[in-house]
Amino acid sequence: MAGANPLQFVQQVRAEAAKVVWPTRKETIVTTIMVFVMATLAAILFFTVDQIIALGIDQIFRLGL
Repeated sequence: MAGANPLQFVQQVRAEAAKVVWPTRKETIVTTIMVFVMATLAAILFFTVDQIIALGIDQIFRLGL
């Protein structure tokens, strides 16, 4: 590709861009909602695991008293 003609490059980029299939509005909305749902579920999971680990560490430290 070194030394390629800039006009040829632009033509190839336009040809590739023409092949792109954009998602519909409905697909975009559904995908966005799913991302928020999965992020929320992951946050809840990590919070729960963090609380369990913190409880376990607290119990270990109480044994030393």
